[in-house]
Amino acid sequence: MVPLGCAGSLVSVLGFVGLAVFGVFGLMKSSIPYKEALGRAQGDPVVRSRLGAPIQGGLFLSGQVNVSGTDGSANLAIPISGPKGSGTLVVQARKARGEWTYSTLEVQPDGPGTPIKLIGDAL
Repeated sequence: MVPLGCAGSLVSVLGFVGLAVFGVFGLMKSSIPYKEALGRAQGDPVVRSRLGAPIQGGLFLSGQVNVSGTDGSANLAIPISGPKGSGTLVVQARKARGEWTYSTLEVQPDGPGTPIKLIGDAL
């Protein structure tokens, strides 16, 4: 009976940790910088040519999104992939008075090659 109780407790703790981790990823993926950056990468002809289409966001991104009222910041590294390859979508942005401005928005393909810049016109 004791081993079952310990195993049950361990499963409960691991389940809670898993929920917390996926909850954080879910919050970052629902952020405007994530959605806008991924949409820009998915629609960019150079990225589509290099990685193929469709382009998907990976499960485990890293970074942070901080929002306080109408101000905030985002610093994300989003794994992306398509049928022909994969890479990392790098996002650095600031939010002021409710509007996001991107200082870095580029895809760094895995393997050789230069980063693909996605900033040229205002997002």
